[in-house]
Amino acid sequence: MTDDMQDDPTDKMIDAALMHVPFDGWTETTFRAAMKDAEVAPAVAKGLFPRGAVDLALAFHARGDRRLPGRLAAMNLDGLRYRDKVARAVRARIELSEDREAVRRGMTLFSLPIYSADGVRALWSTSDAIWRALGDSSDDLNWYSKRATLAGVYSSTVLYWLGDDSPESRETWDFLDRRIDDVMRIESAKSGLRKLPFMGALMDLPNRVAARAAPRRRDEDIPGSWPPADTPAAR
Repeated sequence: MTDDMQDDPTDKMIDAALMHVPFDGWTETTFRAAMKDAEVAPAVAKGLFPRGAVDLALAFHARGDRRLPGRLAAMNLDGLRYRDKVARAVRARIELSEDREAVRRGMTLFSLPIYSADGVRALWSTSDAIWRALGDSSDDLNWYSKRATLAGVYSSTVLYWLGDDSPESRETWDFLDRRIDDVMRIESAKSGLRKLPFMGALMDLPNRVAARAAPRRRDEDIPGSWPPADTPAAR
C-alpha cells in the first residue's frame, strides 16, 4: 500500500468502519466510530460522506469496483471462452467484497425504500465495471441489455454467496456457472431467431429505434459509471 493510499481519508474511514459494521450495521453509530478510529476530522468526514453512513456504505461498494481491473489484469484469462471470462470477472468482483457481513448489512440498508435507488445505481455501476474490465465496446442497445442481464446474474449470485458455507464458496461458483449458462442459452436462442425470415429485422428494430431516439448515451441517461471520452459511445 502506498503512502497516498494510507493517507486517503476515504479508505481510512472504510477500513475503520469494517470493524464496526458486523455489530452496528451501516449506521451513524458506525460512522462516528469510524471517524474516531480513523482520526478523520468531522468536517472532512462530512465533506466526503454528506449523508454519513449511507455514503460510507456506497464508498465501500465502489472500492470493490475500482479494484476489479487490477484483479483481472493479474489473472490469466487468455484462451478462455467469453462466458468463462465473464464468470471469472463476476467471481473476482464478489471476492473483492472484503467482508461478507458488511455486504449483508449493505443489502439490508439498500433494501429500504428511501435508499433503494442508491442500491440500484451501485448494482448498475458494478455491472458496468465488470463489462468495462472485460473490454466491452458495444455501442447500441446491447450496452444496456448486457449490463441489465449481468446485474441480474451478479445480484442473485451475491445473495447465494451470503448464505453459502461450502468450502471456499464452491457452491456459489457452481451456482454462478449455471446462471451464466442460462444467459448463454437465451442468447443462442435469440441468435437462431435472427436467422428466420423477418425475425432478424424485427429483433433489430429496438436498436434502430434507440439509435434514432438517442444517437449517443448521455451521463444522465443511466445511473452508474460511464464510458471514457475516447470511446465510440462518448462521441
